[in-house]
Amino acid sequence: MRLVVGYLATPSGEDGLALGAQLARSLGAQLDICMVLPPDRTVPARVPAETGYDDILASRAQRWLEEAKSSVPSDIDVDVHLSFHESFAQGLLDEVTRLGAQAIVVGAAGDGLLGRHSIGSVSTELLHSAHVPLALAPRGARHSTAKQIREITCALGTRAGADVLLRTAVRTSELMQAPLRLVSLVALDPRNDLRDHRDTPEDIRERAVAHAQSTLDTARSALPEEFPISVLIADGSTVESAVRTLDWQDGDLVMVGSSRLAQPHRLFLGSTAAKMLRVLPVPMVVVPKQEFPHSE
Repeated sequence: MRLVVGYLATPSGEDGLALGAQLARSLGAQLDICMVLPPDRTVPARVPAETGYDDILASRAQRWLEEAKSSVPSDIDVDVHLSFHESFAQGLLDEVTRLGAQAIVVGAAGDGLLGRHSIGSVSTELLHSAHVPLALAPRGARHSTAKQIREITCALGTRAGADVLLRTAVRTSELMQAPLRLVSLVALDPRNDLRDHRDTPEDIRERAVAHAQSTLDTARSALPEEFPISVLIADGSTVESAVRTLDWQDGDLVMVGSSRLAQPHRLFLGSTAAKMLRVLPVPMVVVPKQEFPHSE
């Protein structure tokens, strides 16, 4: 298994690298640190004519990559890659395909609040075009003291793709040997597939409980008998307030599915997940709408 980290020599890049190391250790995966530079056609006057500007950029970037590689703990297999592309996001996706990687990890934009997510242009482009799961590190993730993922929280609704998300979360929890916490979002979604326009609050709650129990039974059937797994219903007047009621600890990870608007095998961050992202203090992994081929 291989994980691609989209790296820049910035605090945001360090956040992504720190999360990548946690994920790689938890999964027993190789970490591929990738830097994508734009092919700059405007050569500064101070660069000698016989020296290619791309060569100077590449030399500097290679030093940054080697420094990043040296910062990764020695128990993790790591390699570095440098490429040129007009689009940082597309350059990363090309590397994912070339390397046969199973996921992408990036840091939040640098203007986010500490411990919160702030989606920048690269993350936005990846959220609309990636064909593998995308792990988003909140600002300050580089300060985490967790060596690996402590617990996985899977936020589930009832729309198309929820079954793929659940299977992915179950498989990931088992690979990581990390407890799985299932959170039902049914009660928070006015357009969920279980709701009727005549429903009372009691009806909504009852259906949310039934959905949570069904989800738990499905997950349990796919996991070893004694595997630690729990389920709860997210309660609150808004998605943001419900997420704030949940307990979060260093080393936790949230998995969400793609919107019903997503193209097959592509990501698209839905409105509920986007609201969660604004208040989450832990990393989020967005899973494509349909499953993709896995390589061991």
